[in-house]
Amino acid sequence: MCKNTPLLTHYMVIFPNAKINIGLNITERRADGYHNLETIFYPVKINDVLEIIPADELSFESSGLDIPGDLDDNLCIKAYHLLKKQHKLPQVKIHLHKHIPIGAGLGGGSSDAAFFIKLMDKAFDLKLSIDDMQDYARILGADCAFFIENKPVFAFEKGDEFEPVKLDLSKYSIALVMPPEHVSTSEAYRGVKPTPTKTSLIELINLPVSEWRKYIKNDFEESVFKNHVIIRGVKAALYEAGALFASMSGSGASVFGIFEQRPDLSHLEDENVVFYDV
Repeated sequence: MCKNTPLLTHYMVIFPNAKINIGLNITERRADGYHNLETIFYPVKINDVLEIIPADELSFESSGLDIPGDLDDNLCIKAYHLLKKQHKLPQVKIHLHKHIPIGAGLGGGSSDAAFFIKLMDKAFDLKLSIDDMQDYARILGADCAFFIENKPVFAFEKGDEFEPVKLDLSKYSIALVMPPEHVSTSEAYRGVKPTPTKTSLIELINLPVSEWRKYIKNDFEESVFKNHVIIRGVKAALYEAGALFASMSGSGASVFGIFEQRPDLSHLEDENVVFYDV
């Protein structure tokens, strides 16, 4: 614990990134009401901008995409109060420029919180270990701890336990499409029947990308596609454009495709979707 309250004498900025889920199996309902799952988290280059500024009182402001919800529900604010329980911290102004789509299954809010923890550790020399930061992050959200190390992992249990995987998609072009739809997490889970897997994703991810389509799935897709046909259509369009593998990320609504070369997706422009090259 810090003996004296440290001072922030200058602005500090960090760039939280998104993630995609390659496969997502809901395997079991837990006694605590959550679900056990398995997935591959893979970081992608869609970034927010997170800044802390010296201030006389704690505050939060945002620009870019609108952020719904009350201030007290903001994960960066929650992360600040969590850290403050064990460390003397000064008041800061938090500014978040939101670029990662919200409600997209990309982990944007979790990433902001995890990167905030890393930024505070650096700014105030809290001397937190990776394990320390992950422990804080796990309190804030199931996938939040992933963004502390921010490397490809096989995630299991609630999605907050990790095993590293050797996965490098840098030679491929990844296109991500965000349709004008919203899928709540509760809606997505209502449509899923937990089922143990026969072959774990940690084995399937070693297959060539061209074979993933046969074996790797997202359990949320079946029910989400029934209620949100535009999302189903986006996945189909990505395959028609030549994707080796396409999938909804998390519980949606974003869909990504992995291509050998950058695809021409101009035929989707009339669908009011947003494209990202990641």
